[in-house]
Amino acid sequence: MKIRFQLMILSLGVVLMSFTTGSRNIVFFGDSLTAGYGIDVSKAYPALIQKKLNELEQNYKVVNAGLSGETTAGGLRRIDWLLRSPIDVFVLGLGSNDGLRGLDLEDTQVNLQQIIDKVKEENPDVKLLIAGMQIPPNLGEDYSNKFREIYTRLAESNNAILIPFLLEGVAGEPDLNMQDGIHPNPDGHEIIANTVWETLESVL
Repeated sequence: MKIRFQLMILSLGVVLMSFTTGSRNIVFFGDSLTAGYGIDVSKAYPALIQKKLNELEQNYKVVNAGLSGETTAGGLRRIDWLLRSPIDVFVLGLGSNDGLRGLDLEDTQVNLQQIIDKVKEENPDVKLLIAGMQIPPNLGEDYSNKFREIYTRLAESNNAILIPFLLEGVAGEPDLNMQDGIHPNPDGHEIIANTVWETLESVL
């Protein structure tokens, strides 16, 4: 627990240094899928989004606020740190660890809603995107279906734009994931970046 807390503090320090005052900030708030677990962070999908923005000469700065192993409860505990800086676009990509661990779905939704509430309170004009998550039916079809529906409900109730499934075209594909079968490899992140960009481009 102590080591994880130290890693979180270190990660938050790096994230806060990523914010800029001369450009608009896009925050990707997620877990290992966002952090780029197992690969160089420059090959994770947020960095690939930044590359697209640079090529288009868009004045946006991407902030990768992904933390491996993060749950929605953990995200709720650390969101206040990020709100010290202005956020123009907020991409919420948390919840997969909740689902894989079989955590209470009502708690997951409440945590995600509270994160959204905090972001909107500090940044009333923020553009909000929610990255939908899905999990294998290991815990039963009912659980996995209800888990998936959380993201649709949150998008509808918060007037947010939904990315239906962050891992569309990547989940379950051996060639696009590392040996654990869970975390995308660089090729997988290329596809994720394209999936996110299809939605994000219209927002920007």
